[in-house]
Amino acid sequence: MKHETIAAAAPGRTAGIGVWRTNLRDYGLLASLLVIMAFFEFLTSGVLLAPVNITNLILQNSYIVIMALGMLLIIVGGNIDLSVGSIVGFVGAIAATLMVDYKMPWVPVVGLSLVLGGLIGAAQGYFVAYARIPSFIVTLGGMLIFRGLTGNILLGQFVGPFPKEFQSISSGFIPDFLSPLASALSDVALFGPSFRWTSMLIGVAGAALLLFTSARRWRREKEHTMETEPFPLFVGKNAIFAVLIVGFSYLLSSYRGLPNVLITMGALILLYMFVTTRMTIGRRIYALGGNRLAAQLSGIRTERLIWATFVNMGALAGLAGLIVAARLNSATPSAGNSFELDVIAACFIGGASASGGVGKVMGVVIGAFVMGVMNNGMSILGIGIYWQYVVKGLVLLAAVYVDISQKNQG
Repeated sequence: MKHETIAAAAPGRTAGIGVWRTNLRDYGLLASLLVIMAFFEFLTSGVLLAPVNITNLILQNSYIVIMALGMLLIIVGGNIDLSVGSIVGFVGAIAATLMVDYKMPWVPVVGLSLVLGGLIGAAQGYFVAYARIPSFIVTLGGMLIFRGLTGNILLGQFVGPFPKEFQSISSGFIPDFLSPLASALSDVALFGPSFRWTSMLIGVAGAALLLFTSARRWRREKEHTMETEPFPLFVGKNAIFAVLIVGFSYLLSSYRGLPNVLITMGALILLYMFVTTRMTIGRRIYALGGNRLAAQLSGIRTERLIWATFVNMGALAGLAGLIVAARLNSATPSAGNSFELDVIAACFIGGASASGGVGKVMGVVIGAFVMGVMNNGMSILGIGIYWQYVVKGLVLLAAVYVDISQKNQG
């Protein structure tokens, strides 16, 4: 009887330990990001987390995060896209030419640029999905083609400047609609006369929404006897996220408020989290990367799905091209150089598997900011660009090694 009791209890204990290990592994990356930030905050004597530097960090990494969302779907589906940096430069060059040389209004230029990016992705996706050419070869060719076209369009020159409204896509900030409140509290040392209350309230509302939706989802899963993360881990995780959101909102509000590009990036993150976790197409992409033959036998049209992921990637690369051009206030022949390396590294550091079928949106976002914080911290410390390449290469290698080790242990 004693042995039967132990045998019956063992699976439950094993499952509980497995849940803890899975969730701790998922959020270990967040802990790593916080440790890296604390490390560089100490080495830079507080410069890293200064409000102005936090703002610059977001502006410098927004287009990497945006493209990483599309690259995640590409990698999860078992492919790769090396052309995204060249597409950024090419779309920026086309947009600049239309606005500066042909005096086209910036609003239709934005729409045409997104369509152009999508068409480029559609063309590459056709060769990968239907012609069965490996994605590495197709996108390597695309990288060379669009880098060459960018140079021919710009003729080695900078094209700009752009209208102020277009520049605000990347360099603008949320206006403060609560200036009377700011005036009333201008004597409070914690805030100051230039504190952006609208941005602060948006951050607080975002943290409250996170806590509400997370609690509702956890309770619903518990009621349906689904496997849920342990309650202490659930509370601790969401408390950390809420504190981080409010803390960073305070830092940004102390400077110029929330950047427009942060709102765009946040909306895309929420959209892709919903697509990958709640929509059928998201589950099919994971099934495609996990086992393409099994996905085909289950009725999934894998060619069309692969094609769609490349269209999506092209559109996001086009958006990133607009953001980069708006931030620089000009199109340059070198725009987008090596962006594909940072984007791919963000995905692998964020937990995406090199063999496909594995990866999460929040992991990729955190991975992108791991790269961004390291770049920013090393630049503040005056570390040479070549040593920065060495450090980033080692971090990428370590991330893939951990992924392979965990898979072998599993």
